[in-house]
Amino acid sequence: MSGLHARGRVPAHSKPPGRKPTRTSTRTSTRTPNSAAPAANPSPNAPDPDLSSGTSSPTNTSNAIKAATAAKTAKTTKAPKADLATEITASLVVFLVALPLCIGVAVASGVPAELGIISGVIGGLVVGAARGSTLQVSGPAAGLAALVAETVLEYGVAMLGVIVLGSGILQIVLGLVRLGRIFQAISLAVVQGMLAGIGLPLMFSQLYPMSDSKAPGTPIENMAGLPGLLADTLANPQALTAAGLGVVTIVLSFVWKKVPGPVKKIPAALVAVGIGIGVASMPGVDVKTLQVGNLLGSVNVPGPEEFAGLADAGIITAILTFTVIASAESLFTAAAVDRMHSGPRTRYNPELIAQGAGNTVAGILGALPITAVVARSSANVQAGAKTRISRTLHGLWLLAFALLLPQVLALIPISVLAGVLVHSGWKLFAPEEFPKMWRQDRGEFAVMTITTLVIVATALLEGVLIGLAAGIVLAALRMSQTVIKQHLEEDTAKVVMAGNATFLRLPQLIEALENAAESGKPRIRLDLTGVTHLDHACRNQVEEFVAQQRGLGLRVELLMPGPAKPTRTPTPVADMAVGEQAQPTTGTPLPRRTATVPAQGPGPTAEWFYLDTRPMPEAYGPRPEDYVSR
Repeated sequence: MSGLHARGRVPAHSKPPGRKPTRTSTRTSTRTPNSAAPAANPSPNAPDPDLSSGTSSPTNTSNAIKAATAAKTAKTTKAPKADLATEITASLVVFLVALPLCIGVAVASGVPAELGIISGVIGGLVVGAARGSTLQVSGPAAGLAALVAETVLEYGVAMLGVIVLGSGILQIVLGLVRLGRIFQAISLAVVQGMLAGIGLPLMFSQLYPMSDSKAPGTPIENMAGLPGLLADTLANPQALTAAGLGVVTIVLSFVWKKVPGPVKKIPAALVAVGIGIGVASMPGVDVKTLQVGNLLGSVNVPGPEEFAGLADAGIITAILTFTVIASAESLFTAAAVDRMHSGPRTRYNPELIAQGAGNTVAGILGALPITAVVARSSANVQAGAKTRISRTLHGLWLLAFALLLPQVLALIPISVLAGVLVHSGWKLFAPEEFPKMWRQDRGEFAVMTITTLVIVATALLEGVLIGLAAGIVLAALRMSQTVIKQHLEEDTAKVVMAGNATFLRLPQLIEALENAAESGKPRIRLDLTGVTHLDHACRNQVEEFVAQQRGLGLRVELLMPGPAKPTRTPTPVADMAVGEQAQPTTGTPLPRRTATVPAQGPGPTAEWFYLDTRPMPEAYGPRPEDYVSR
């Protein structure tokens, strides 16, 4: 039994000594003349001031103080200041990671190595200085190497600038109209399938330059030519040496982080490049090395002839493909990098504009497309960077190295760079994700596998589009969960439907309706009140069936889904004053009346009261004088 405490008449003996009642909040819209504020010096018969509606309970007061303190702390706490020395150190680490990747991606893309360095410089100085993401680092990415190689093979290096320029402008437009987050509305299975479809062909294509050979062409041809590549490599000592350097690079890339001591902070790719330069400089070793020219001389600004190529539908398709893939990869990388640190989160629309600005500059200079890169970004975070300074400076170091020490680049064996990209392709492929997806969701596993296989068999854009279509079909099938039950009762054939009825479930619906019509019963009852969504196709099918059966003389009862209507329920209300205690069940009950109360919450004039929900002690025993006569 619980006692109702309000600002009104309360028995003098209602507070047993040494026991403070537990208060529970409730509301009532009843007002009485006794609800005046308590006196300044309350008498022993006055109610506890903490129980009145105008005073908060100690718990609420404590919570309010804590909330106010937390809000004040949040406003006054400043972000940690950047340590310039740490930022410079982090920028050097990112530079050492980015240098071999920029060169390797350029070689894999079928363009001069200088264009990869130019894109890396733009990724640092242009994208790195822009707002959007704080720690994400951009540059030429291995994920676009195969797509760039196909484009260059079909349209030439001169058209690459126009395609990248158009892609950059589209990215800026998408960012300005605030569509940056639209790329997050893509199935994870499609994303992982896309990355696997990029990584698998990249690995097979780089096995050929890793042995100083030339890849046949398409991913299928590259896979089919592996037995011949192995035989040629074993028969040629120099090719075997180059392949050995590539294998050492791959092994180092996997195990270098497990090396004890501070030496593991040096990027594995840089260690492999050092070993490769040392081996290539030994007498009797004749492996192919990087051919480097003038950095400024490699700039190829598109002219009127290149812009005239925009009339080609293939060029427009390439621009759209570059835009979608580069934007998706950058924003997916941003989400991954945000999980690596606790600093400011990525603002997707400004970041998309920044990526578009970088690709616009890269297109004007005829360089490679730019995206955010996980390898450089994770190195930046792990090196302790806190601001955009580190990623901006890494572009400056790339520019200085290419201008002042180009002869060093000519010493790097191509097989080492190919080994770096084979490792990158393996990380993109991520074979461990396939069994993981199989265990979690076999439908999503099918979408992921379809996306990967179609990309390998055809091209990147076709694979992504088919993967998206497969993901949409899977989602539609799962959202269209419809339960249809049929049973016969005396002279009635009943069909009860619940769930989401869409056109995908038309075969089940038609079968159920036909069975009801063929039952031979004179009455058919269709109960659709449990349907949460009835699309046009299903509704039309039901209405046509009802009209047809009624035309045959059958009685058809149709219950369609509709919005619930508010009801007014009679509620027994005790005719007693506020502050009165409930009457014991053994005595004569108080007069009661039945009132119609709307099924809704209290109004804005309602007052707060507190109830003691504990069992009433003996001191609270009811006495006749405690009740108010009415």
